[in-house]
Formats: sequence, C-alpha cells, structure tokens
Amino acid sequence: MKQTRRREVIRSGTTVEQMVRAIADMIVTGEMLPGAKLDEVSLAVRFDVSRTPVREALRELGAMGLVAREPNRSAVVTNVTEAYLHSMFEAMAELEAICARLSAERMTVDERRALELEHRGSMRLVHAGAEEEYSAHNTEFHTRLYRGAHNDHVFEMVMQTRARLAPFRRAQFRLPGRLAKSYEEHGRIVTAIMRADATAAGLAAYSHVEIVSDASAVFATPGE
Repeated sequence: MKQTRRREVIRSGTTVEQMVRAIADMIVTGEMLPGAKLDEVSLAVRFDVSRTPVREALRELGAMGLVAREPNRSAVVTNVTEAYLHSMFEAMAELEAICARLSAERMTVDERRALELEHRGSMRLVHAGAEEEYSAHNTEFHTRLYRGAHNDHVFEMVMQTRARLAPFRRAQFRLPGRLAKSYEEHGRIVTAIMRADATAAGLAAYSHVEIVSDASAVFATPGE
C-alpha cells in the first residue's frame, strides 16, 4: 500500500517539487556546502522515494544552477557567488520593472482590485510572522504582476528567471524584519498600479528587487 501511494505522489510531481524545494533551501542556507556530494541512494532513503524522482529533482536543481553533475559522477553542490547571484537579480529587476510598467497600463479594473485586495490581506501574515505563508503570497503577488503585463514573451522570460532565484527569494524571509519591509515595498508597487502610473510602478518594482537582491546576498558564497 505504501508503495502504491508513493507512485501516485511521484506521478503527480508533488514529491519531486518537495525535494527540489527542500534541497534548494538546504543549499541556500548553508546546510549543504559547495562541493558536497548529493548521493542518489542517500537522498532516496531520506525522502522515502525511489531513485527516479531523485534524478529528476537533481536535474531541476541543475537547471537552477545549484547543482552540477558530470557523466558517471555524483551530483555536487555548486558555488553560487555573490557576483553571479547579483547578475541574476539585476536581470530580474529589469524584467519586473517592465511587468510593473505594463501592468499599470494594461491591467483590467478587476485585476487591479484583486492585486490590491491580496496585498492588503497579506498584512495578517506579516503580523503573525508567517514566513512560509508569506512566501507563498509573495509568489502569487509577483505572478499577478507578470500576468498583468499581458505580454506572453515577457511572462515566459520572467518566470524562467524567477525559477532560478526562487530559493534565494524564499530565504530572504528568514531575515529579521524582512516581512514588514517586503509588505511596504509591495504597497508602493500597488499604489502606482492603482493610479495607472507606469513610471512609478516600474521604479518601485525595480527598487523592490534590488532590495531583495541585497537581502539575499547573505546566502551567496563570497568571491568573484
């Protein structure tokens, strides 16, 4: 019976997603250091799955730049330097600024109201210090910005870049006071969009990602 349930979970992709998130968080927070080997058998035992979803999780982590693997060798944790992390966030800031500007111009009335209501509702998560829940809200908030731009190509690019930065963007919420600051930064973006002020929306979004970049830098490896 246990084996049947496991196959169902793997088939749905849930187990792979959970492993990717768990391993990525361990890498970003330093529980797994650069150069550490990621043995498939050990990981399979740890997560109570077969080696097949482990391989898929390692492939996804490789696409995110957190894991490297050479033929016939174990996967190893890569060295994500401050410089490389900064370069990714620099690109992300530009993309999010584009999305915010276009959202200010193109969002429908209903989309604007939904964004504002979701933002206001997240205040309870800030007061509760609910890091995991706020992280999920943060993902949804930014997705609304991307969709609000109504540009499929930009949406594709920003989603790909976000996927690589996701572990670092989650980790930032472990820092003291970060939830409240993030809420304030979101508020400036929402206010600009509600006023249809594309310039202000773009600047607010760019500044927000810059701040996230600075906050996330503590989780990168110092060096060139």
